[in-house]
Amino acid sequence: TAFLHGELQETVYMHQPVGYRDKDHPDYVCLLNKSLYGLKQAPRAWYKRFDDYMLSIGFTHSRMDNSLFIYRKGSDMAYLLLYVDDML
Repeated sequence: TAFLHGELQETVYMHQPVGYRDKDHPDYVCLLNKSLYGLKQAPRAWYKRFDDYMLSIGFTHSRMDNSLFIYRKGSDMAYLLLYVDDML
């Protein structure tokens, strides 16, 4: 479900899903506001939203790996490694 929280930057349309077709307008398409699982833009949209939030709360990127977020405050450190849609 993580990919469902990404906000699309592009304009994306899709055919009406089977079972949800409007009988009066079967050829209409849907304009997506959020990403869907399986959409090629979904991972990028979700990562962008996650990245923006992590940076806003004080994490920074590792110089070696963009998916490694590091938080430093005094002598305390926290590491968060993001892999696709799993966090470690």
